[in-house]
Formats: sequence, C-alpha cells, structure tokens
Amino acid sequence: MSARPDPRVRIGIADVAREAGVSITTVSHAFSGRGHVSERTRAHVHDVAARLGYSPNRIASALRSRRSNIVGFVSDDIATTPYAGRVVLGAQDAAAAHDQLLVLVNSNNDVTVESKQIAALVAQQVDAVVYARMFHRETTVPPALDGVPTVLVDTVDPTGMHASVVPDEQQIARLATEVLYEAGHRSIVHVTVDAQGPAVNGRIEGYRSAMAKYGLQPVVVEGGDPGIAATGRTAFQRLCSVSAELPTAIFCFNDQMAMGVYQAAQAVGLRIPADISVVGVDDFEPVSAELLPGLTTVGLPHYEMGRWAVEATLANLSEDSAAHVSGITRMPGVLVTRESVAPPRR
Repeated sequence: MSARPDPRVRIGIADVAREAGVSITTVSHAFSGRGHVSERTRAHVHDVAARLGYSPNRIASALRSRRSNIVGFVSDDIATTPYAGRVVLGAQDAAAAHDQLLVLVNSNNDVTVESKQIAALVAQQVDAVVYARMFHRETTVPPALDGVPTVLVDTVDPTGMHASVVPDEQQIARLATEVLYEAGHRSIVHVTVDAQGPAVNGRIEGYRSAMAKYGLQPVVVEGGDPGIAATGRTAFQRLCSVSAELPTAIFCFNDQMAMGVYQAAQAVGLRIPADISVVGVDDFEPVSAELLPGLTTVGLPHYEMGRWAVEATLANLSEDSAAHVSGITRMPGVLVTRESVAPPRR
C-alpha cells in the first residue's frame, strides 16, 4: 500500500482511485450512489477517502448532477416524543450510507414555523423531503412541498400522492392478543384511549380479528387521553365497574396505559402476572423495562420507518422507474418478552 500523501497537498479523486486500486469512475459512483458499485467496493472507497482526508465537493457535484445530495427531514414534535430519536437515527443512518446530508427541522406543532422551515429547505434546493409525524395519523401535506419529491413517515396522505410508511396497527394488535391467548387466556380485554385515528382504530380492529379467530368475545374499554398512566387507571376502574368478573388478561393501547393498569390493579390487591397478565405497545423502555415486573410489549418499528423513508426517497430520485416506491408500506411490530404474562390461575 502506498504511503499517505503529504497533508499539504490537496487530495483529489484521482488520488483516492489510485490508492483504492479502482477507476476514477468507480470512486465517483461510490460517492454519488449512481452506477453499479458493490457495497464492499463502496465501503472500501469511503474508507480510503477518509484515511486520505478526501471529501467530495458537494457544490461541484451538484452542478454536474443537478442534485444537492441533501434530504430535508421535517418533523412536528421531536422534542417531547419519547421514541422520535429512533426515527431520526434510522433516517440519519440511511442518509450516511448513501453519502447524503440529512437536514433536520422541527416545528413543535407550529404551522407557521413549519411553513418557514419548508421554505428554507426549498430555497436550499434539497433533493427531497421526508415529512414525519410523531404519531400515526392522517395529514395534509403542505402545498409548499408540491414540487418537491416527498415521502411520509408515520402518517398517510389521504390523496395518495405521496409514498408513506406506517406501523401495521392490525398486526401489532393481533400479535399482542395472540401472545395472551397462547399463554392460556380466554378472557382478554383491550383497553384503549378515548380518541379516533389510524392507531386506535387499527388496534381495535386487529384485536377484534384475533378474538374472532379464536371464537372469543371481544371487550373494548376506553380510558382518556393517550400518553399518560391515568388513562390506564381510568380504563381499569371502568372495567371493574361494569364487569362482575375481571378478565385474566389485558392488552393495552400503549405502555403508558399499561403502567396505569399496573397501578390500578395493584391498588386493589391484584398481582401481575399471577392474577392478571398485561401486554403493552411501543416498548418505551423508561416504562416497559422499568416496571416491576417488566412489561411484555410490542415494539414499534420507529428506526426501520426512518431508514425506509430515506431509502424510498433516494429510490424515487433514481433514474430507474422500476425502483420507485408508491402507496402505503405497513411495517410490523416485534414482540419484546418480559415478565408480565403468565398462564391464568382461573
């Protein structure tokens, strides 16, 4: 291997090609994402470039390719949403793997702020935008993005104009219900929030579907607002007031509700999982991993959705129309097993 070039000398693409033992074209394709370059070769070229201190000139590259290699990431509420970081991390990892710069803006649910942020991204001639909401819902994409290739995360555009990725809410609910059924439970209640939306409705539908599959009677009990333990406590208290005999298992809309169910059940002398089994959704670890006993839950694909969005964005920018992505992609949840599920005592 040749010696490292003198640091006083400007390193060019030819130096990287020579050191890596590949052609200049291969180096160019390794950085631009164009052409047919294997992942192994791409990684080798990037390693050599990093060692030599070479960085491609983005401005010159943009002039040649008519692309800035910048992807905007527009979010509504990263600061207070507990799992938003996983979505961003997935998007950042995908962008880095393709040598794209991810520019993140966060509006804190202020429409005026978001409008100004989008205008700034468009002025910087970003190639595309990932438009993310921090909980699953329908949304209207701002008109300012009409001329910008846009992919949605955790939200769906009712017009169907933009590709989107969301959790598979029905699969998530079926999985949670099946875990309880397979543990031997036949009296399974779903406690949910007092709201409407794709997540709430989808999980109710998935729960009802699983219960019908097993020939069981579904029971849905509402609490209050999402995201707080009091909702779970309220739902459990309502369940106690309307049922002569408590269920042996409860599937909760999310982990915060499950925490409230823990509190309300333990307040009346019930033990988890000896007297009642509980399953949540999210795998919000400050709750699910810290409860005693640990909460069995269905983890949502936050990281995977963020990564998918950037990958889909770049696919839609490619010249290969067969690789373009459209419609709604639904990603499954994954079971995270802890200690809150056991066979029923009765």
